[in-house]
Amino acid sequence: MLKRRIIPCLDIRNGRTVKGVNFVGLKDAGDPVELAKLYASRGADELVFLDITATIENRHTLISLVERIAAEINIPFTVGGGINSLEDVGHLLKAGADKITINSAAVRRPELITEIAGEFGSQCVVVAIDTDVINNDWVVVVDGGRTPVKLRTIDWAIKVEKLGAGEILLTSMKHDGTKKGFSLEITAEVSRHVNIPVIASGGAGKKEHFRDVFFNTSCSAALAASIFHFGEVDIKELKEYLFNEQTAVRL
Repeated sequence: MLKRRIIPCLDIRNGRTVKGVNFVGLKDAGDPVELAKLYASRGADELVFLDITATIENRHTLISLVERIAAEINIPFTVGGGINSLEDVGHLLKAGADKITINSAAVRRPELITEIAGEFGSQCVVVAIDTDVINNDWVVVVDGGRTPVKLRTIDWAIKVEKLGAGEILLTSMKHDGTKKGFSLEITAEVSRHVNIPVIASGGAGKKEHFRDVFFNTSCSAALAASIFHFGEVDIKELKEYLFNEQTAVRL
C-alpha cells in the first residue's frame, strides 16, 4: 500500500508565514525558514510554500525565500503563487523547488497545465483547487478564495488530470482554518473521479482529523498549517498516532 503523506503548508505574505480562517484574518505564524527546518526534522513527507498574495498583487513568487528554504531541507518542496508562464516555473525549479502549484492561472488559461507538463513533466505540476459550496454545489473559487467561477469542482478536477496535472491540492474554503476537520465529502468525491494523487487541505484541528480523512477518502496526503505552526500537533507524534491507527505512513 502507498504510504499516506503528511504535508505542512507555509502560507507566505511579505516574507513571513501567516495563517487565517477561510483565507482571511491573517496573523503572523513565524519565520518560514525556521519552520521548514523544524518540519523536515520532525518527519514531514513534503513541504508546500504558497505566496498567497502574489496573484492578487500581480507579482512573481519570492524567489530568494524559496532559495533559502530549499537550502535547508531535504524533502520534496512544492512552491506556488504568481506563476503564469514556463519562465516562472523554470526560475522556481532552479531556485530549488521540486514541484510547482498553480491555481488561478490554470483556471484562466488551462493550456498552461499542458505546457508545464510538456516542458518539465507531469510530476512537476500540482494544480491547486480551492472550492466552496455555492447554491448547494461545490464550485471552484480563485484569487485566494475571493472569486467564484462557473466551474464545478469535480468537472475541473477531471479536466486538469486530462491536461497533464500530476497531482491535485484540494482546499475546502469553508473548512480552511476552522480546525473542525477536513471536508470528507468533496475530498472523497474528487479522489473517486481522478487517478492522480489528491492532497486534502482545509480544516485540520487534531490528530483524529487526519485519521478520518485517510479512513473515509482515498486521498494520498493531508496538508495542514496552523496546527503545526502553533505547536498544537507535532508531526512525529501525529505519524506515530496514525501508524497505531493502522494508517500506512512513513515513520
